[in-house]
Amino acid sequence: MSVIACRMYEDEIVHLIENDTELDEVILVKNEGHYGLARKLTDVGYSHKVLSLEKINSDPEMNQGKKITLIINMVEFGLDASPSTLREKVYTEIEHLAEKSDLILLLYGLCGNVLGNVENDFGSYPCVVRILKDTDGQIVDDCIGALLGGRVPYLKTLKNFKGNGVYFLSPMGAANWRELLMSSRLAPDLDDMSIAKYVFNHSGYKKVAKIETGLSDEKKFDEDVEEFARCFDFDVVQISGGLGLIEECYKKAKSELTGNLNCKP
Repeated sequence: MSVIACRMYEDEIVHLIENDTELDEVILVKNEGHYGLARKLTDVGYSHKVLSLEKINSDPEMNQGKKITLIINMVEFGLDASPSTLREKVYTEIEHLAEKSDLILLLYGLCGNVLGNVENDFGSYPCVVRILKDTDGQIVDDCIGALLGGRVPYLKTLKNFKGNGVYFLSPMGAANWRELLMSSRLAPDLDDMSIAKYVFNHSGYKKVAKIETGLSDEKKFDEDVEEFARCFDFDVVQISGGLGLIEECYKKAKSELTGNLNCKP
């Protein structure tokens, strides 16, 4: 089984791995985005391998007496600033991993409406492709929608702000907010936030919403959000998030994986 994910899901992936007793091996695809997850897995003492795609393909230990081998391909955040680039990148990574996987779970949402047809587009592949969906079967809008529980609760949360602009920060988003704004072309470099300030001001943004997930170092999360709020003169509000949607999608993917494997001759 493989997971292709934006780096915004690093903390959630560590949580999934730590709480999955059916995993026998975890392999990270060596690329520009794997370093953060590798460090976090090392910090919690979870054994894993870091291999290039070519090595994964030729590893003689793969699938020999294993329960589930989980391959994780982390993609750098910021690609949603260019939806066509994001789609091309995700589709390319699916094609690479489809040859090595029985099922691929995408930790992505619609992300500018470019991934809405991904399951159908790869429907003819032997490898099953799945993406994050809520309990109504709708693909989540983005990583924020995933933490809030899907499209309906996301919309309800937005309505609660009565038309006032709000910028949402998860622990991962808060820890990397400068890099995120730069990759979204709202800042020319990590120290110049003048463009972002202009855009936020003219778009009516007044608040930053701190999404509590229970995964972060609370002191550091507070400090990161406060730094963001000071930079843009935003008020901080707290909202409750959760991992239920992500956990359920992961659970369903694993169930579908084992069912498909049992059906194979």
